[in-house]
Amino acid sequence: MGRGREELAARNGDPQVSHSNSLLSDISDSLEEAGLSLEDVELFACAAGPGSFTGLRIGIATLKALAATLQRPCVGVPTLQAIAHAAGPSRATVALLPAGRGEVFVQMFSVSHDGHVIEVDTAAHLSPQRVIEKYSVYEDMTWAGTGAHLHRDFLRDYAHEQGIAFTEQSHGLPEHIKEQRAKLWTLAAKEANLARHVAALALQVFQSGQLQSPHSLSAIYVRLSDAELKDQCR
Repeated sequence: MGRGREELAARNGDPQVSHSNSLLSDISDSLEEAGLSLEDVELFACAAGPGSFTGLRIGIATLKALAATLQRPCVGVPTLQAIAHAAGPSRATVALLPAGRGEVFVQMFSVSHDGHVIEVDTAAHLSPQRVIEKYSVYEDMTWAGTGAHLHRDFLRDYAHEQGIAFTEQSHGLPEHIKEQRAKLWTLAAKEANLARHVAALALQVFQSGQLQSPHSLSAIYVRLSDAELKDQCR
């Protein structure tokens, strides 16, 4: 929760607890911490996916209900964009989220120094091997998100095989790499709470005037649900 660029309150959700059990209480606690009421909120924003089907539906349904009831605009921020924003400025950032069964949701972005995130390609649902095949031509790149950390060793080993230096953002660059400006893959530091980055991107949309109504907001799924896949196989 924020006012402009100022963060007023934030909560980290428990991945072991369903949003249906905690989301409304987290909103209530954040409002109390910020000294505000729901009526004070001028814009509602949420991560719109890709991600967990159940989590997305709960989050978006809650946001739509609040925005519609209070007659406020809303913004659905693509989750992969928020991940790229969290990683900081880069000419090429690949954002990854776990998609289950060892696969990931993935998309490449360019992130400017003023925090604007530009899509380089479209979101996809791929295996780690396919991700490498798709992006291995880039020799100066940032990997970001929980999917990148989950497959850290795989990315590092491939980089080393190709003569590409691999470093983690929190560790800093070795001096010889700084001097040589060598081929470099960087693993961005983990971001515990994407909410501030969703809010920052939502503020950009708000300032541009490209807002959504509660009825037009929808989730970004990228792939079919398991139930839909089963139906297709019948």
